Amino acid sequence: MATIAHSSVISNSARRLSPIGLVREGLREAISRRQLVRYLVQADLKKKGSDTVLGNVWWVLDPLLQMAVYVVLVSIIFERPQVDYPLFVFSAILPWKWFTSSINDSIKSVIDQGQLIRQLQFPKVVLPLAATFAGVVNFMFGMIPLFSLLVLFYRDRLTLFLLLIPVIGLVQLTFTIAFSLVLSAVNVFLRDIGNIARHALRLWFYLSPGLYALTTLEGSKGLKEHPSLLRVLEANPFAILFTAYRNVIYGTVTTNNGATPPQMPDWASLGALFGGSVILILVGMFVFKRLEPSFAKVL
Repeated sequence: MATIAHSSVISNSARRLSPIGLVREGLREAISRRQLVRYLVQADLKKKGSDTVLGNVWWVLDPLLQMAVYVVLVSIIFERPQVDYPLFVFSAILPWKWFTSSINDSIKSVIDQGQLIRQLQFPKVVLPLAATFAGVVNFMFGMIPLFSLLVLFYRDRLTLFLLLIPVIGLVQLTFTIAFSLVLSAVNVFLRDIGNIARHALRLWFYLSPGLYALTTLEGSKGLKEHPSLLRVLEANPFAILFTAYRNVIYGTVTTNNGATPPQMPDWASLGALFGGSVILILVGMFVFKRLEPSFAKVL
């Protein structure tokens, strides 16, 4: 009875908080429980590493296998030549795998701990945050095949611009956290979110310049007739992120399917995406904290 009464007090107090109060509470919980987030990240990595024979080595192999598939599909079957296409497509596959794995894991992060949530009182916001930060560690594993490709086959692209990858990664992490907060909370009440997300993410990738460069579309007849469509494609957050990663790893694609050397990313676009992502995190934190009091009832 005492536990029920305590939960009722927490639920009522949460409902009385203003939107700003809910966001502040969520941010305070996330910062004050960072040790718990770290523990959950370590536990998640250990669990995934023991679930399969190769464990986290899949983060090295899987992007390479995807790269091989797309290279055969685009370069050989569709005969669309592009200079150093394996590195070009790998520069998009790696961050996209990070994003999709983080989103898919965070969607399940709350419902997977349903029994714990019913028994204990703790800030639930640490669950999607831990799932998202675990993706950062996995992304670091993905740096192994990237640098292997550069050292073995593309030494001319080993430049100091590679040191900017963590900066671009920070922008992507901020963007990912916002989605993780909202989807993990909504999935408690609408369990189809996971299935919808998988299909939506697949479509999102093909609408993003992962297998192609935006410069190759600029001369197409359809975009010449509808230039506003190109602006929409350029506003896609992953058009900004893929282009930024490629700028520092691969270079930029020229209109004749050539490529320039690696260069600085577009800081204005990255800055705008980072600012928008921070706002989305605040919105996501509000949604999560607003729904949080009902988690135990539904789970």
